[in-house]
Amino acid sequence: MPFHVYILFSNAANKYYVGSCEDMTTRLAQHNNGRNKSTKAGCPWELRKIESYNTRSEAMQREAFIKKMKSRKFIELVINNER
Repeated sequence: MPFHVYILFSNAANKYYVGSCEDMTTRLAQHNNGRNKSTKAGCPWELRKIESYNTRSEAMQREAFIKKMKSRKFIELVINNER
């Protein structure tokens, strides 16, 4: 089963959230049901980007790289397939 890196956007909070998971449908539902402390205030969240990887390690490395950039502009480049 593939592992995913995803980027969510909240209009309410006007911010992005980057994460990784194995089951995207369940994970998005958890974010929108307030089950994640860091995204609870931003509900509802919209899926803006998903990337699939063969291993959890690859997905976690990509997630860490995106988060390390600490840039909204960089996240938007990733969403637009420019990074």
